[in-house]
Amino acid sequence: MAVREKTITWEDPLAAAEAGRELSGLEYMTGIVEGRFPQPPIAAHFGMTLKIIGPGDVIFAATPDESLYNPIGMVHGGVAATMLDSAIGCAVHTTLPAGVGYTSVELKVNFLRAIHGHTGEIRAHGWVVKPGSRIAFAEADLRDADGKLLATASSTCLIMKP
Repeated sequence: MAVREKTITWEDPLAAAEAGRELSGLEYMTGIVEGRFPQPPIAAHFGMTLKIIGPGDVIFAATPDESLYNPIGMVHGGVAATMLDSAIGCAVHTTLPAGVGYTSVELKVNFLRAIHGHTGEIRAHGWVVKPGSRIAFAEADLRDADGKLLATASSTCLIMKP
């Protein structure tokens, strides 16, 4: 068997998170897209990048490779779920004032098509359906470069005030 390697690097996530507490969610997420703050470490593991940000709306992109395969030779469903959860959570974050956080309470994912190393770039688009002061509802979809729908998700996020 041929052995392959993949090196993953990231910046200190706690320093960025601390700085982010002083900004609204939209300001912080915009800072990530603009490179003023580093991408979160999970993004390095999956090769994900936060590409587009707006109020209640975000897009992540990644190009999965064979390092993300499951035992049957396809990209693990957890990659799709992570991208969808990230898109949903970050979309919710853009609606929050400074110092307020969130966490996923539940995530419902529908896997519609297999993802392979040759699929190319995939994009997770997340949007807020209903923002809230205690609970927010959001959805996301995952598509390939041709716009084919690969997976969908809906989620409830708990809003955490200091």
